[in-house]
Amino acid sequence: MTSTDGGPEQPWNQQRVRSSNERLLLERLRAAPASRAQLARDTGLSKPTVSSALAALESAGLVREAGSVAPERGRVAVLYSADPSAGYALGIDIGRTWLRVALADLDGTLVARADVRNRARTSGAMADLVVATAHGVVADAKVPPAKVAHAVVGTPGVYDPAARRVRYALHLPGWGRAGLFDRMRDELGVPLAVHNDANLAALGEHHFGVGAGSPLFVYVMIGTGLGMGIVADGRPFTGAQGAAGEIGFLPWPAREPGTLEDAVSADAVVRAARALGMTGPLTAKAVFEAARAGTPAAVAAVRQEGERLAHTVAAVAAVLDPELVVLGGGVGHSADLLLRTVGETLRGLTPLRPRVVASALGEDAVLLGAVATALGTARDVVFARRA
Repeated sequence: MTSTDGGPEQPWNQQRVRSSNERLLLERLRAAPASRAQLARDTGLSKPTVSSALAALESAGLVREAGSVAPERGRVAVLYSADPSAGYALGIDIGRTWLRVALADLDGTLVARADVRNRARTSGAMADLVVATAHGVVADAKVPPAKVAHAVVGTPGVYDPAARRVRYALHLPGWGRAGLFDRMRDELGVPLAVHNDANLAALGEHHFGVGAGSPLFVYVMIGTGLGMGIVADGRPFTGAQGAAGEIGFLPWPAREPGTLEDAVSADAVVRAARALGMTGPLTAKAVFEAARAGTPAAVAAVRQEGERLAHTVAAVAAVLDPELVVLGGGVGHSADLLLRTVGETLRGLTPLRPRVVASALGEDAVLLGAVATALGTARDVVFARRA
């Protein structure tokens, strides 16, 4: 083999070409099974090159036979596919009320999952719960721990990699302690990345929900807090310090100084319902259920929430001009009661009117976004390990 200048090609160049060919074939086989001849046609590689690369991938456990096809003329052709069990990705969603963990193979199929009430009262206990639950999910799937190639954690707040801590996770006391995720990474024994939960929810909607195909959309997470994830051209936009989308910190023009989170989150729904005459133990979920039943105070509280959400959407539209706004989180699960009010109020606020819809993924948005993000890295890791 010669290089472009006429001399012999260096061994590292040959290895790079082989690696590129193997990766090209592997990605093609992730889409659908194919024969050697089909792979050669689809990739433009020669049949000998395809055969050599396939042999290397099969030897590494990344590709397997997937049946055969009999053409009208000629010999029966063996079909190959990417082996989804060559590695696994772990997604973790940490919320104030629930901890959700899922394990997916390299095709993105969930092979095990656990949803556990988060009753931890300290950050240390919460870290222990995450590690124990993740170990349990891997064990339930009967997957060797060494095959778990990457994990992604979704959490409120913004992870600061320099300080090795989460900032702004106001609803998880002690969660900003330095070194907490290092400890979780060590005890899990898996490479672990930390992302904001709203960003992951937006990615979940991009991969599996209503955000698919949208060039620019935002996911507004309304629950215990208020946050927003932004996806542009299929990629998250997180800003200079990772805090893009922290709309909960925007000031709210009210009689008493406060933030947008104070005005729009689940607690705001409960406060409005009480101010309008509802009594007894109340949660945002209970208020929305009462509104569905026609309770006047609950209906009025939900309408107020819709009007305030419209102001949120108007502000976001003026800054980002998204094509789509997805409502999610605990309050977003009842978006069917909010969308009409949001639309009506928005028309009176601004000429900028993005399409506003409910999340298609509900409470799974963060978890699925974590899985999808972990999966991208896991595939790279497994491929790099093939030698």
